Amino acid sequence: MTASSNDTLARLAAVIDARRGGDPAKSYVARLLGKGTDAILKKVGEEATEVVMAAKDGARERIVGEVADLWFHTMIALAHFGLQPADVLAELERREGLSGLDEHASRKATSRDQEES
Repeated sequence: MTASSNDTLARLAAVIDARRGGDPAKSYVARLLGKGTDAILKKVGEEATEVVMAAKDGARERIVGEVADLWFHTMIALAHFGLQPADVLAELERREGLSGLDEHASRKATSRDQEES
């Protein structure tokens, strides 16, 4: 990811944060945040499904548009939980260079340890 991509995510996060307390009649972000966790997560799920459908159709332009929608709504979810894109980027950087299979096994072990506690 380039610095400009990081900047784009940071700018979008700043817009989402700025609209958090806005007028729900004038701001989609304010309206969705005002509806709470269930509405936000439902929207993320809808967008994820639309990504899958576009990918199954092999519609490259639709895939890009639907992933953009998914990322946007996921960023609203992050904001709702007090998180930033930088938190996700830091996690991706932490995983960089790890085998995907090893990383997955590590998460399963951590989850299992938490369940036993």
